Amino acid sequence: MSLKILDTCVNCDVCEPACPNKAISLGEEFYVIDPALCTECVGHHDEPQCVVVCPVECIISDPDRVESREQLELKYRQLMAKESAA
Repeated sequence: MSLKILDTCVNCDVCEPACPNKAISLGEEFYVIDPALCTECVGHHDEPQCVVVCPVECIISDPDRVESREQLELKYRQLMAKESAA
């Protein structure tokens, strides 16, 4: 499933550069994760890097966007195909 950033985010800027898919950006009030780009780092790392680096532990699995490991792997392959075509 995609991850999401809670409103307890302190905008510390460490999660954005840690995301290999560039799924994290600064929203109106705090950082947000684009679910179309989030693969929970599947294909890149063993665990989501934003969760690893977040000092306030405000990044959780989004219960509204449930995806299996296979779906995340497929999304990763599609994102990599787009990137290599660009």
